[in-house]
Amino acid sequence: MTSLKSSPSPTAIKSICVYCGASSAVNAKYIRLAEALGRELAGRGIRLVYGGGGVGLMGACAKAAHAASGEVLGIMPKFLLQKERIYTDVEHRIVDDMHTRKMMMFEEAEAFIVLPGGIGTLEEAVEILSWARLGLHAKPMAFLDEDGFWAPFFELMEHIIVGGFIPEEFRASLVHVSTPEQAIEALGERLVVLDR
Repeated sequence: MTSLKSSPSPTAIKSICVYCGASSAVNAKYIRLAEALGRELAGRGIRLVYGGGGVGLMGACAKAAHAASGEVLGIMPKFLLQKERIYTDVEHRIVDDMHTRKMMMFEEAEAFIVLPGGIGTLEEAVEILSWARLGLHAKPMAFLDEDGFWAPFFELMEHIIVGGFIPEEFRASLVHVSTPEQAIEALGERLVVLDR
């Protein structure tokens, strides 16, 4: 794993939005992966933008980044304040609704990493992919897991591509990696290509 003292990433990514689950009733390996990602982002001087919660993978990633002296921005709608328990030790913004939260997270990030999560995580990731498909942005996204958690999603996407509903070139938007380092490097490579 990259040292926390590592030099800034040559990719020049300054801010990554992380989508992930807010449930603490998950296998501890997912919590550990979220913590590793938080530390890696901090070590590379990349700001973490996330949903603002202090629970589940969401809280684990933010707390690890903050503990490693990383910059963190949490964004949460008012109605989730009790359920997701905002992590007040970092900069946070309280917004009126989910639409505002998702748009602000999108605007504050240059790229996205999707950790294991539930319906909300999947919905956020698919919306960003849909916007990319429509040509509304060119920000790269990586799905991160160590155990094939996202493999069924990639099988579904391949099925959709084979069916002709998405062009074959869209495969380049679907990055599946197993370590935080790989995720950040893959995003950096795609950001450089998109900037050309």
